[in-house]
Amino acid sequence: MLWIILIIVLIISLIAVIKAADIFVENLVEIGSSLGISEVILGVTAAAMGTSLPEFGSAIIAILSGNPEIGVGTVLGANIWNMGGILGISAVFSGMITTKKAYLKRDGSMALLTAIILFLFLLYFVNIWAGIVLIVAYLGYLYYLIQGQKKENQKKIESKSTETNPKNLRKKTMWALAGILGLAIGCRILVYCTVELSDIFSIPEMFAGILLAFGTTAPEFFTVFTSARRGLSHLAIGTVLGSNIFNIMIGLGVPALLVTIPVENIAILYDAPVMILMTITLLLLMRRNHRLTRREGLILIVFYAAYITLRMFWTV
Repeated sequence: MLWIILIIVLIISLIAVIKAADIFVENLVEIGSSLGISEVILGVTAAAMGTSLPEFGSAIIAILSGNPEIGVGTVLGANIWNMGGILGISAVFSGMITTKKAYLKRDGSMALLTAIILFLFLLYFVNIWAGIVLIVAYLGYLYYLIQGQKKENQKKIESKSTETNPKNLRKKTMWALAGILGLAIGCRILVYCTVELSDIFSIPEMFAGILLAFGTTAPEFFTVFTSARRGLSHLAIGTVLGSNIFNIMIGLGVPALLVTIPVENIAILYDAPVMILMTITLLLLMRRNHRLTRREGLILIVFYAAYITLRMFWTV
């Protein structure tokens, strides 16, 4: 009877998470409009940071519990899933995800650069100096985003002025926070039910691990999927690229300040190169028309499926 209850709770949690994602995305966009913040900036900052908290928390907990190497695996696995799984599935179901050339060049290049920087650190060490470099680079990136937004707002100010209602803004902010909180709680329940069901039905550890990895990235999945479904393509792309940047620079940068992070061979020889190759593939697929159609989405999904299949049989 326990498994029936778990399945019911799982279904209810899934519905709640989808609704929470709707609330978060809707109010986040309205907050951005009120403050003059573009959709893509919201994606690479607020949405990316908010939805990446589970990965960040997992890395910190892993270090405090004496398993720092798990942090690297969590970040690499999450970043590959963000592009191949989340963005691929969202493109297939929404039909098309588009962005602007300038946004893709800025955030896509930064995502690729951070992936390469991480790989170079993995070859040698991920210690306090690596942490400082990653965090300073992220702060520099945020500064660049803020300056770009100021210039964009300056161009708009002559043609259109917007008034911000403080009371309405506070209300939208509270709803957005409620949405992200609902995402966090709902996704945590999803993970719990999944783990319990995997124990009951004796699902192999590898598959349970994959399901658990999905659990930590579930907030990104539902935020990106909801954004794409609503036609908020810039927010969808921005959330994925911003999340990947945040996961590396802060998700590993902060733990590296606390302890030198050991790296397994599989991360250097397989996971990190695949993350770089996946990023390059995503940028190439969007290079010409700056969009992902169902066809490109399927390519990303197949890429991810091939990666995870080979990963299960990796023996080095």
